Amino acid sequence: MAPPGPPPSASRAELLAALSIAIDLGLGQPAEHMLRSAVIATRLADRLGLSGPDRDCCYYTALVMWIGCHADSHEYAQWFGDDIAVRRDSYLVDWVGLPYLRFLVSNTGRGEPLLHRLTVLATLLVDTRGRIASLIHSHCTSAGVLADRLGLSADVQSALRYSFERFDGAGLPAAVVGEQIPMATRVAQLADMVEVHHRAYGVDGAVAMARSRRGGQFDPRVVDEFVADAAAVLGGPCTGDAWEVALREAPDRGKPLDDAELDPLLVALGDFVDLKCPFTLGHSRAVAELAAGAATAMGLEGETTALVRRAGHLHDLGRIGISNQVWSKPAQLTASEFERVRLHPYLTVRILSQVRGLEEVAQVAGNHHECLDGSGYPRGLPASALGVPDRVLAAAVAYQSAVEPRPYRAPLSTSDAAGRLRDRVRAGHLDPVAADAVLHAAGHRNRGGQRRLHGLTPREIEVLCLVARGASNRDIAEQLGISGKTARNHVERTYAKIGVTNRIGASMFALQHGLVQPM
Repeated sequence: MAPPGPPPSASRAELLAALSIAIDLGLGQPAEHMLRSAVIATRLADRLGLSGPDRDCCYYTALVMWIGCHADSHEYAQWFGDDIAVRRDSYLVDWVGLPYLRFLVSNTGRGEPLLHRLTVLATLLVDTRGRIASLIHSHCTSAGVLADRLGLSADVQSALRYSFERFDGAGLPAAVVGEQIPMATRVAQLADMVEVHHRAYGVDGAVAMARSRRGGQFDPRVVDEFVADAAAVLGGPCTGDAWEVALREAPDRGKPLDDAELDPLLVALGDFVDLKCPFTLGHSRAVAELAAGAATAMGLEGETTALVRRAGHLHDLGRIGISNQVWSKPAQLTASEFERVRLHPYLTVRILSQVRGLEEVAQVAGNHHECLDGSGYPRGLPASALGVPDRVLAAAVAYQSAVEPRPYRAPLSTSDAAGRLRDRVRAGHLDPVAADAVLHAAGHRNRGGQRRLHGLTPREIEVLCLVARGASNRDIAEQLGISGKTARNHVERTYAKIGVTNRIGASMFALQHGLVQPM
């Protein structure tokens, strides 16, 4: 018998396909929506006679077009309550004119008490277009940054910045008109919309929608090519089959990644999900390093250490599928809300399970809230079903989460977090050896002073970290004991020094330069 070959390795295309499923969840769409959109985009590109590189750009633009929507979920939920439900329903509305304004008004503060809804609505109506433009600018900026982190081409990065523009110039944030919008964006916009309308209303419904927005949201040339043979453009793949069909169209489908290429992409995916909530910024990185340090302290082999580190980076991907209205709630969750929270580890496995070479990583990542006594979630696994990597990651998540702030509590001190970890060991939830190793790793992490970058003063670094975690100017003033005007001046000087214009940019800068530390 021939010796077994090396285990299969993931390709960039597979990781991006997994990311697209995470995006689907955040949009309130069924899994494989973006995969089918990418297939539709390539068919449109072929009918338009685009070159090979332009076709490839259409594919990846359609696959990850809404990658930025999770980075602005915090702000989106502040305006619209249930961010996922509103994004889902927005597919049925043309984003212009009175119908769109009615949609915004009816969905402002969705799911919140009436008084809160009226207050938010009054604020939004003062400058509706300006406020939405600011939100979209953050989305597009973060989409470009994340696309760069994932190794996508400059053309794809550029195309993503125009996702909300319209052919008639009535889009946002820059009101770009006509063929000034990249062709890949124009193709991806139509592919994204017709996939949803085809699923909901059939071929005729998708055609009717495209015709109604011809020359408005969509490029007439792209619409005409679609309408000329809509049934063929929309034909297959069926639900559940899109993964393989879409990967066959991927430009780099046959190029497996080695470890040096794979690991930075996994870090980027973890950073991507952590941007969903300001209070989780840097969480996945910290969990990954803590779990890997604990594995080393336990004397585990290098492959196991790599496994828990990778699972640490990816463990929270499923959070994308849960509304920020739940994650950011400052009070106790209702039973139905907690059931949604309990679902997120399962969604992590769902996102990763089809990526070759990450099957074991997916399972460990999905077990990070399981407990030895069977009281954990989502599956209530007993101790006999939990391996050493599962136990290490669960302890690392428990400790790291404790030293971070949450909407319903302040961060615990390191000593209190250690005490809580030991309490959970005594309660039978966590493995005592794994917990001791995590505490050992936590006590020996580098806690050096924050670096001064781009000429930032210590106070400006402090302000930057507060902004990155979602603090307003008023919050900064209260926490630092300064006036609101002084806080605003600090924020403006900090933004100017590091070359950003909003919270998302500040968050990415703080994360990439190691300035985010547990509070």
